[in-house]
Amino acid sequence: MAKVKKASSEDKIDKDFIEVFGAREHNLKNIDIKIPKNKLVVFTGVSGSGKSSLAFDTIYNEGQRRYMESFSAYARQFVGDMERPDVDKITGLSPVISIEQKTTNKNPRSTVGTVTEIYDFLRLLYARVGEAYSYNTGKKMVKFSEEEIVSDIFEKFEDKKISLLAPLVRGRKGHYRELFEDIRKKGYLKVRV
Repeated sequence: MAKVKKASSEDKIDKDFIEVFGAREHNLKNIDIKIPKNKLVVFTGVSGSGKSSLAFDTIYNEGQRRYMESFSAYARQFVGDMERPDVDKITGLSPVISIEQKTTNKNPRSTVGTVTEIYDFLRLLYARVGEAYSYNTGKKMVKFSEEEIVSDIFEKFEDKKISLLAPLVRGRKGHYRELFEDIRKKGYLKVRV
């Protein structure tokens, strides 16, 4: 009968960190590193010190390889196999996104969202699931029916003069003498052009 090894404290995976053990990709010399998650982490050093080898060629490549392994064998045949980076073990790795250092896009308005092409998905998510709040009051914004709007106007502006503006013409040029005459006959005295 096989013996089951009891888990030690060394075997536990810390969910707050990405841990890399024995990284030897390119010029890395068997390094171990513990990187905190949900923090801004910067790798600095002179040219050739292994910053890109660690970030892109080790951590990012392993994240991509694991992602590809989640595909069916049928789907993987179209993508091809990804080589495992020269590393003993990486724990705590979440799905990864990489932005090239030498991007050909010279647009100063580019963001992480536009470069990674996740912007449109985030916009959809916020539009469908998000809740809007007023930047003036901080209160949650809600949709009112026509009846509620009219009732609110009569309640808040009783015995006060108000102007109610609504677009009548959009995106068209031309003469609107007939339209203005029709509006005047209905009792409206002012038109804002």
